[in-house]
Amino acid sequence: MNVPSVLLWGFAATIVLSVMMAGSQRLGFTRMSIPFLLGTMLTPNRDRAMFLGVLVHMMNGWLFAVVYALAFESWGRATWWLGAGIGMVHGLFVLTVGMPIVPAMHPRMVSEYFGPTPNRQLQPPGFLALNYGRRTPIVALGAHVVYGAILGAFYELGRL
Repeated sequence: MNVPSVLLWGFAATIVLSVMMAGSQRLGFTRMSIPFLLGTMLTPNRDRAMFLGVLVHMMNGWLFAVVYALAFESWGRATWWLGAGIGMVHGLFVLTVGMPIVPAMHPRMVSEYFGPTPNRQLQPPGFLALNYGRRTPIVALGAHVVYGAILGAFYELGRL
């Protein structure tokens, strides 16, 4: 695996994904903020949560870049369309499996079955994260496809 390539393009792809998601939120296409969700898992302080969430999100981006690179290495090639395909699967997994289980891991989020309490006030994402807006799945899927396409297009196979 080419570690410098993973670090560089994993960082770049995560930045682009983050800008797409944050821009979509600010433009009203979705109410979902992954850094906020991640950060509020770690602290009840909502201002600090964004900072911590961005750090965790960047680390996750690098971690997933390693998984993508391992796939590219096992196939012996990296192309934008292979990366986009992995991104599509990644995004579908996040929306269909990941988002519905977030309330089970999140100490400040209500579930689909129990309402708010003084300690649990964040709305759960639900299936396909539809609780955060009807366009949320499109935004999240598109951002993950672009993330994968960047990694596939620019990752260089092989050097240690």
